[in-house]
Amino acid sequence: MDFTQLAIQAGIALLGVVLYLIAWRSVAALPALAKWGLRLLLAVVIIAPFALIVLTPTMQMNREVAERAERRNDWAARRYQREADDFSERSSGGNGGASAPVETEKKSRPPAPVAGGSQPEPDGVRPEMKPPSNGGTRGIGANRDPGATTGQPARPTATPRPPAVGQTPDENAAGSARDRTAVEEVAPRAPETTPPGPAKPQSAERLERAQPPSAAPDAASRDLAPGASSPGAVAADQQEDWTVVPVFFGTDRERAANDKRLDFGTARGRKLELGRALVSVPKAHEVPLIERPWSITIPYFKVKIYEQQEDPKKHFIMQELKTLSEAELLALVKDQLAKSARFKDHAFVFVHGYNTSFDFAVYRAAQISYDIKFDGASFVYSWPSGGGIASYTYDRESAAQAEPFFADFLKLVTQKSGAKSISVIAHSMGNQLLLRVLQDMHRQKPEGVQISQIILAAPDVDRDSFENIAASLKGMPSGGITLYAAANDRALDVSRRFHGGIPRAGDVPGGVPLVLPGIDTIDATAVSMDSLGLHHSGYAESNALLSDIGLLIQTGERPPGKRVPILQRVPTEKGEFWRYPAAR
Repeated sequence: MDFTQLAIQAGIALLGVVLYLIAWRSVAALPALAKWGLRLLLAVVIIAPFALIVLTPTMQMNREVAERAERRNDWAARRYQREADDFSERSSGGNGGASAPVETEKKSRPPAPVAGGSQPEPDGVRPEMKPPSNGGTRGIGANRDPGATTGQPARPTATPRPPAVGQTPDENAAGSARDRTAVEEVAPRAPETTPPGPAKPQSAERLERAQPPSAAPDAASRDLAPGASSPGAVAADQQEDWTVVPVFFGTDRERAANDKRLDFGTARGRKLELGRALVSVPKAHEVPLIERPWSITIPYFKVKIYEQQEDPKKHFIMQELKTLSEAELLALVKDQLAKSARFKDHAFVFVHGYNTSFDFAVYRAAQISYDIKFDGASFVYSWPSGGGIASYTYDRESAAQAEPFFADFLKLVTQKSGAKSISVIAHSMGNQLLLRVLQDMHRQKPEGVQISQIILAAPDVDRDSFENIAASLKGMPSGGITLYAAANDRALDVSRRFHGGIPRAGDVPGGVPLVLPGIDTIDATAVSMDSLGLHHSGYAESNALLSDIGLLIQTGERPPGKRVPILQRVPTEKGEFWRYPAAR
């Protein structure tokens, strides 16, 4: 499909979506039953016709291509059959004095196979290959007989024919081989004797010999096939065009129906599942983006009208996703830690926020790991977010119900993984889940808990509640607590209004963020890219922030101004905070 047609189809699809949204809003004032009934009816009346308009040309084009290929194949088959019938007719009595040499050839040579290896060559030889009965010139299409003046047996040298339309290279090679066959009177040869020329143009043996070395799939590529289950796939983490990042996950999401792969949806599973994902990151990746195929989706219904095909050279791709037992996961984690060098024996745990699907949480953890060049063990915990803009209330309650499962997961990482340093990164609503679990763990003071850094990115937590919890966490992380706040985070703005106007811990009301003793607060408004994204993940979509997070995890250097000299120190009555300078 050319770009013009694709653009036209995209325009038609967009028009349909716009019309539907207008119709959607026009019935908003109706009672609930009538409103949703009309909206479903409008989906059928508006969306379905536009979808057919968009998809029909593509399906029609594919059908026409298939029909043309079928017609070419039928034409080639009929042509071959006509030639075979002509050969049989001429060799059976319509060739005059040429019939004797033909008969001799039939007796002296076994039938040569034709393309496909399933049918014998038609009786007789091609008309242009018949030796002249009187030693003179042969008919139309005949080759000059090089033995006519020497008295040697006739050996025509037929010129290879170009392939006919619809004819495969092997069929053409078989025809050229028959053209080169000598017509000579010799004693009958044993059937196993190979005639001159390629005797088995389509045999498996010849195909194997003809296969170039590069045709065999690379071992690493086989390990990366979707759905692969071999743990050895991690060893093949460097490819020519992409790099594989292992991410160990925990989730209390319910499994979603998917015939192609393991999948976790938005429903609550009420149990902890462990596993590992292998995410390929393209070498063409631009920090700090997550490159995924673009698509045209109907809002609210999540119906995809068009989606670009995945390409590991361009996109983040889930090359493997499988569940593991606790023992299997710990064995792989310890193996990963043993190979670590830049972040020796270090692990980080990422907890996503509101409006995040399972796959996107895994991609985000892989992107952070790749961009900060983290070679330790990367973990992600994915609680059952609704993955939609309208799922705020559901997400808040789902994060709360996930506490016991996340607590078990965090204890597994801190007490059994073998990591000597552990950093925890929480984003947005994920901070509610993390802070409550950390508070309980700190009260119980379990043996072996080694948390070096706690990083709270744009926390969507009530500011007063945050102060209470943060005060109870003093001394828990050996390195410290860092809070990233932003004044241009749209989701936090919505959350503040949703909660009666009380500022969130990640807000910067009046230009001053939350400042608490024992916490390094950084105002990241100037470098946040939240205004460009629906997932309000400015912390991961900014080069400056990612660089700081990488240095913080690796060195633990404090205060922030020492590791990031461009930060501005801002004193307040409650203490000091740090601010990224505005771009000039």
